[in-house]
Amino acid sequence: MSHINVTINGRQYRMACEEGQEVRLLKLAESLEMRIQSLRGKFGEIGDARLTVMAALTACDELVDAGNRIRTMEQELNELRDFRNAAVERARMTQTAVVNALNAAAERIEKSTQVLNRTVGGGIAIG
Repeated sequence: MSHINVTINGRQYRMACEEGQEVRLLKLAESLEMRIQSLRGKFGEIGDARLTVMAALTACDELVDAGNRIRTMEQELNELRDFRNAAVERARMTQTAVVNALNAAAERIEKSTQVLNRTVGGGIAIG
């Protein structure tokens, strides 16, 4: 477990994080700090706690929106997979039908050739 110091709303906080996550935690704290500073610029000095809560709520709002977009994209992805699977199955069925039709045509041609060989040319084979 690592420990780092982050600055949020002008105050230092000692935070624990997993090894290797220090830079990520610093960037998260920096993002929150920028949100607080942005809100301070818009609303002035309305209280540290209120600014921090407002910044956290804006971050949560973005997180909820992102979660909704992800769920929508996952649903679209599942629908596309289902569509692709159905298309693959239709292609297999079409391929099977074409193969069967070609085989049947080849059999008919073969039978026609045999009949012609027996009846035309006095027994001389054609083809």
